[in-house]
Amino acid sequence: MAGQSKEAVIPPWGLAVAGATGAVIANAMVYPLDIVKTRLQVQEKRKPTDAVTTSDDVHYTSTWDAISKIVADDGIMGLYNGMNGALIGVASTNFAYFYWYSVVRTLYLAQQKLPTPPSTLVELSLGAVAGAVAQVFTIPVAVVTTRQQTQKKGERKGMIDTAKDVINSEDGWSGLWRGLKASLVLVVNPAITYGAYQRLREVMFPGKLNLRPGEAFLLGAMSKSLATIATQPLIVAKVGLQSKPPPSRQGKPFKSFIEVMQFIIQNEGPLGLFKGIAPQITKGLLVQGLLMMTKERMELMFIILFRYMRKIRDEKLKKVAEMAAAKAKETIPLVTK
Repeated sequence: MAGQSKEAVIPPWGLAVAGATGAVIANAMVYPLDIVKTRLQVQEKRKPTDAVTTSDDVHYTSTWDAISKIVADDGIMGLYNGMNGALIGVASTNFAYFYWYSVVRTLYLAQQKLPTPPSTLVELSLGAVAGAVAQVFTIPVAVVTTRQQTQKKGERKGMIDTAKDVINSEDGWSGLWRGLKASLVLVVNPAITYGAYQRLREVMFPGKLNLRPGEAFLLGAMSKSLATIATQPLIVAKVGLQSKPPPSRQGKPFKSFIEVMQFIIQNEGPLGLFKGIAPQITKGLLVQGLLMMTKERMELMFIILFRYMRKIRDEKLKKVAEMAAAKAKETIPLVTK
């Protein structure tokens, strides 16, 4: 067991289940921050010349202001709008990511002659490949969830109806894959996150197979902070692509994430690309910390489970071998006679 990687002990589906479980638990606990950061990222910056807004045109000035106004307008449950779809998306995305990450990492390690850990560049590349595969299959759920999170109180719809609206109001079924290019570019986020996690783990806790909850939380929070700061402009652009266009565009949707970024810079300046970064980083810190903490515990449970199953299997094989040997001894005298 000593010196073995988790990929050698736990099969890909086990690592995927552990990762998906951790992600669902973590995201469910901090979901209101997801609503807030989405609302902040899709709103246009208010200009001094703008007319006084109506009750339907709510503007948020900060994370706490957004929380207060959402609760005042929609009640506490307004902070959980679209949660079911979001958790389905989180579960599917993380299951796919951790599954393919463990597969490609195992294949890479199997081809290496020396049992040395992958370099930082290789870790980033493996994470990018896994993230790209995961995004292709799970982005429709992300599109629907983003729409649900930005729906006003009187416009709320379920996942199926929201998906139908996307299909009918835009480019048909391809509308469910809006922002795919941005999402594929954004695979650098989980790549940076998990690449940094693996590298920090090897540096701070060399040779340690299972981390304590606090250690996993610390590494997860540190790695996610680095990834979020590096990719925030792309995150904002992706949300802009997947949500309804701002009022000033008169219903004209964005065609690319470059167009979204240009629009934001022209109307809000370069700092507009970092709007919503406070709840984004806070959410990332908590989610990634809780995710990795839960994932580590789940993986430990799988290791114990597989050890137990292997022990039972070995005992059964031993009994079968003993019974076969006993029968052989009984038949030998009969044969000699």
